Amino acid sequence: MTPALGDISKRLLLGRKLRSTQLGETLLPKRIALPVFASDALSSVAYAPDEIFLTLSLAGLTALTISWKVAIVVALVMLVVVASYRQNVHAYPSGGGDYEVANVNLGPTAGLTVASALLVDYVLTVAVSISSAAQYAASAIPALEDNKVTAAVIAVLFLTTMNLRGVRESGAAFAVPTYIFMLAILGMAAFGFGRMLFGTLPNAETAALDLAPEDAFAQGAGGLAMAFLVLRAFSSGSAALTGVEAISNGVPAFKKPKSRNAATTLLLLGCISITMMMSVVALANVMKVRFAEDPSHQLLRDGVPVGDGYHQDPVIGQLAKGIFDHFSPGFYLVAAATGVILVLAANTAFNGFPVLGSILARDGYLPRQLHTRGDRLAFSNGIVILAAFAIFLIVAFDAEVTRLIQLYIVGVFVSFTISQTGMVRHWTRLLKDEQDPGKRARMMRSRVINAIGLTMTGVVLIIVLITKFLLGAYIAIIAMAVLFLLMKGIRRHYETVRKQMAAEGDEPLMLPSRVHSIVLVSKLHKPTLRALAFAKAARPYQLEAVTVDVDRDESDALQADWEARGIPIPLKRLASPYREITRPILQYVRDIRRQSPRDVVMVYIPEYVVGHWWEHFLHNQSALRLKGRLLFTPGVMVTSVPYQLLSSQGAEERQDRVERVAGQVRRGARKTTGDR
Repeated sequence: MTPALGDISKRLLLGRKLRSTQLGETLLPKRIALPVFASDALSSVAYAPDEIFLTLSLAGLTALTISWKVAIVVALVMLVVVASYRQNVHAYPSGGGDYEVANVNLGPTAGLTVASALLVDYVLTVAVSISSAAQYAASAIPALEDNKVTAAVIAVLFLTTMNLRGVRESGAAFAVPTYIFMLAILGMAAFGFGRMLFGTLPNAETAALDLAPEDAFAQGAGGLAMAFLVLRAFSSGSAALTGVEAISNGVPAFKKPKSRNAATTLLLLGCISITMMMSVVALANVMKVRFAEDPSHQLLRDGVPVGDGYHQDPVIGQLAKGIFDHFSPGFYLVAAATGVILVLAANTAFNGFPVLGSILARDGYLPRQLHTRGDRLAFSNGIVILAAFAIFLIVAFDAEVTRLIQLYIVGVFVSFTISQTGMVRHWTRLLKDEQDPGKRARMMRSRVINAIGLTMTGVVLIIVLITKFLLGAYIAIIAMAVLFLLMKGIRRHYETVRKQMAAEGDEPLMLPSRVHSIVLVSKLHKPTLRALAFAKAARPYQLEAVTVDVDRDESDALQADWEARGIPIPLKRLASPYREITRPILQYVRDIRRQSPRDVVMVYIPEYVVGHWWEHFLHNQSALRLKGRLLFTPGVMVTSVPYQLLSSQGAEERQDRVERVAGQVRRGARKTTGDR
């Protein structure tokens, strides 16, 4: 692909470039921010109830009757977390979220722990949401059953492209499907409760099936075993809380007043999410939904397992089929909206991960490239890295939600707990110096809210670790530890580089005693003559040309041509009995350095500049290898002397044509004086 064609394709996919001064145009109003940052938490309605029912089904039908109680506790925890994070967004509106809270109040180690937990959780958010969407799609389109991984990967690539176009544009594109999902679920719930009041609500299609308990619960569930199962169901249902923290990380993306708009969006998220989740769980109990971890063996029809050919619909799918049994468009709307929202749920991570990665890069814990905005003012490098890791998990776990969900939640509750601890310390520190009674009262109220949040999230974290550790949570913990150590190592590297490069205030400007210039010669042609002229113009103390005697006949011909032209620069021929080029030159340069350690050796390398991608494979490979080795040699400077071939001139003209796209002058891109 030519550079021009590549640039045109990039513009078609991502849109035209945005100037840095246009950053304000990408800020989000609340109506767009809600679908951008809340789609993850809202979409959990599609799988959090499933996980509660699936876990309780291990003990048989009796255990399903307490699903609504588990859901109420999950909703209570969500209310507390939402209230706690409303304090966060007011206290720390810069976008650092949990990382900034922990870093400022508890120290860098706590901050880095939160950051590693959140980064892992963002990757898992994408993998779980997209895999769940693929599962819903497969239930509606049987042909996708064996191609769920491919469909999931394509969905991730689609989201990546949309987010590379910019936060505002992706938010506008995703707003309509998110609102349709909310209306579809709330409408289904209202219609279902209405039918229940009039006595026309049917049972779910699985209500006629019996549910056999797993072998461990076949003889009944003991008190301790049942308590552990309920805690495990609660920890799985707590997936509904993932995504709440994304708003605190994305406060800078809101329009002013940023903190107030973020807090309002957070409140809307909590109310809508809890209403939808409780409605789904309540209707599933009323309609006697059966949902099993191993449906082919656990679900029984007349005492006989339904077998491997039975397809189990998700809980929302079963509800929609029953509620809209005489109105099929309603069922298809709910199914389609749920599948789409699960894809868009990953968009929350695509907004949170790059911003957090940028902050960590700014602080020196991640590569600095993550702090750079792309053409569309999005943190493009972070978006691409998130997509790559999510695709890896999807492929590695075969897009199985049940397997991925076990890795989930741990990271977000680690960040919840540490963040709330930091907020309690934040208010305690401010109260020491605040004398105004009104402000002290508000601070004390906020501290109580955060203390309750700390207690709740800490308890949930312990439950999650106990119930999910051996089921896969240990993998997420290992990933967090590895990421923590990696970021520590990156920070240590940057600190080492900074110290080595720091210029001392009284450090004198050290000049080399002499400059020994070497021009590398393979043939006597225009690039070589240009390099010789350039080296001579620099007026070095000593100048010589060097060639490697790989082929004696060619070297003799070069020597003869050199002398015939009367070039006033000596040509040295280096012996190479094994036909190597790099090693003899390196050895010669090192010998010069050894004889005169205070001298600088300047090596000039003539290079062709070509205009087509395939031409790069035909030229300059030996020059690239040699440059790479010379750069590691102390006291050696390397200068490339380019010689533009005709194809490179054509490439430059094509690039100029691409840049002069229609409307560019009208947008002011050519008014360079104003830009400066």
